[in-house]
Amino acid sequence: MATTETASPRFADIEDWPSADLVDGIVEGQFAAIAAVRAAGPAIAKAIDAAAARLADGGRLIYVGAGTSGRIAAQDAAELPPTFNWPYERAVPVMAGGERALLKAVEGAEDNREAARQALRDLDVGPKDVVVALAASGRTPFPIAALDYARAVGALGVGILNNPGSRLGEVSDIPILLDTGPEFIAGSTRMKAGTAQKVALNALSTGIMIRLGYVYRGKMVEMRLSNVKLQERAEKMVAELTGAALPAIRDALVQAGGRISLAVLMLTKSLSAPEAEKVLKAAKGNLRDALK
Repeated sequence: MATTETASPRFADIEDWPSADLVDGIVEGQFAAIAAVRAAGPAIAKAIDAAAARLADGGRLIYVGAGTSGRIAAQDAAELPPTFNWPYERAVPVMAGGERALLKAVEGAEDNREAARQALRDLDVGPKDVVVALAASGRTPFPIAALDYARAVGALGVGILNNPGSRLGEVSDIPILLDTGPEFIAGSTRMKAGTAQKVALNALSTGIMIRLGYVYRGKMVEMRLSNVKLQERAEKMVAELTGAALPAIRDALVQAGGRISLAVLMLTKSLSAPEAEKVLKAAKGNLRDALK
């Protein structure tokens, strides 16, 4: 069975390839990565629905990984708060070797099972939480131990792996297999295996945010207005959703504390900020439901 660590005969003499052929070969692998994610679509969709159900009840999205997988996971976690205003404390990366391993390799960290378990104990992981563990090989001890512990305490365990029949899939409530096969450079999973993991996480976390109501009509209605560009984007977004004039939009955004969904609700339903906030809270933050 071909795995991420299999040396493909096709790439045995790549040192002799012209640079243009090297680029073609590497890019070709990225297409294969996308195909692998598409094949895993049903599993990703299942994970979206199951995770959204837990997170709607106040749970956290906890990402676990080592090396390349851990860095990809940490990136996804870091982007949820500015994109969707998802609370930082509810998007938690757990990296083998700690934060310093995000920039420099920490030798042996991926083999430390007890460190993985302790990290989740320290977070007091429980039934409301969703733990997403990644490992290209599917046999890395750190994410396996973390997922095993998470499920033991009632959390939802989602495993993202690239090799069929590996242990990470066995300890997952929902395994997501991204069968990318041999790498252009054998074992270098930062390549197409890493690409597949990034795309799968894009689909998973974005799908969850949509299910939770953080997106309305394809727009990031919970986006944080952290700079001038995003302020202008917010004004345009509110204009498209409400048809209101710019002065009214700017006033509503100020009263709403920069919260786009609140401003849209205020302008659409002619509500004050406190009134709109009550309606939105009753709809669990879901603008679509609040507007109904």
